[in-house]
Amino acid sequence: MRSVSRDQAPPPPVFPAADVAARRCTCHPAGGDRTEMLGGLALLAGLALLHNAGAKTVHGSFDSALAWHSRGQHIVTFLFHGDQAVLCVRITNVAAAAGKDATLYLYQNEQWLKMHGSMEEYSCTEKLSLAQVLIPLNQTEYNYTLPQIVYPKAWYAIYADKYTCLMSYEDPKSDDITYEVTLLNPDAAGNPFDHFGADESGLHEFYFLLVLVYFVAACIYIQALWQTIKKGGPMHTVLKVLSIALLLQAVSALANYIHFSRYARDGKGVPFIGSFAELCDIASEVQMLYLLLSLCMGWTLSRMKKSQSKPLQWDSTPTSTGFAVVAVTAQVILLVWEQFEENEHHSFHAHLSLAGTLLIALKICLAMSLAFGLYQIISLERSTMKRQFYITFSKVCILCLNCALHCSHGFVCLHCV
Repeated sequence: MRSVSRDQAPPPPVFPAADVAARRCTCHPAGGDRTEMLGGLALLAGLALLHNAGAKTVHGSFDSALAWHSRGQHIVTFLFHGDQAVLCVRITNVAAAAGKDATLYLYQNEQWLKMHGSMEEYSCTEKLSLAQVLIPLNQTEYNYTLPQIVYPKAWYAIYADKYTCLMSYEDPKSDDITYEVTLLNPDAAGNPFDHFGADESGLHEFYFLLVLVYFVAACIYIQALWQTIKKGGPMHTVLKVLSIALLLQAVSALANYIHFSRYARDGKGVPFIGSFAELCDIASEVQMLYLLLSLCMGWTLSRMKKSQSKPLQWDSTPTSTGFAVVAVTAQVILLVWEQFEENEHHSFHAHLSLAGTLLIALKICLAMSLAFGLYQIISLERSTMKRQFYITFSKVCILCLNCALHCSHGFVCLHCV
């Protein structure tokens, strides 16, 4: 499970404080060739995934020094919804927590953003007083039911104690206070057992259906595909690369399903499997990009040198290879950059950071390049059969790029084949 992020934004926001009744927690948290180059680049991107993994059962320790420095230690952010959303807190060393007046402050997203928009207008104590909910950490377990939430809202949990707003930090020399925070939304029956945030709702079912689609497709086509690959031919390399890319996507879908199946039970999942799923997804995307660029650029650049009767094959001119390598390398660099900017990892991204924006711009430029290359090929082709193949290939390219761009905006969509 990932460590709780310690990137602290200045203290939070919200309305008048409300007392919280401490009750026994009833939730259930648990504890030298193209292939080598592509593999190396994908591995480089994958290394970025291993430093973090998402979970909604969060473990860590309260840090008074960090809370003082940041005017509040950020614990977790979660999108709650419904009538029975619950936040469960378990702590150790209750005596130390009570001695330093340890408190958990909850803020809604609107107030949080408003607070950050005018940070200089509020003192430390004023910021803490604006919290909508205060949870005094003077008992081992708490179970707080949030008020009815008509529309999904992000809530921020912030830790602070009596040392947080001092002018100079005084080291209390007390023992560590460890915690476990479990965040639960109501399920279909209205019971607070759903570990998925509003932004993650439906992921488990989606990956189940996706795995089912891959399984059925494999049962239907795998034998014919294997026989075609064994025969060889001018498109042999292309078929192998496409098959590997599809296999990587299927493995990614299966790994995500396993991760979310566990996540649905304990809010933690299997972080390593989740990271492995995204690594497979990135490797598949990089491999598909390299293939499309090599095919389109190769066909375009060597078109005039080919005999009209010569069948299609994967051209490998220095120009096309260089262009593809540069584009793929740029994409991998942006993917790695984006991974280190995000706190949670999954096979879909909001791409709201600078790296994400540049990644979208790169994909748009590549889409225009592919469209131009394919247009030239189709306009010059005399063979009706080949022209039809190019048109079909263009549709597949557009589908792949549309899938990539929709996923870039955080929508969960079917992986392109």
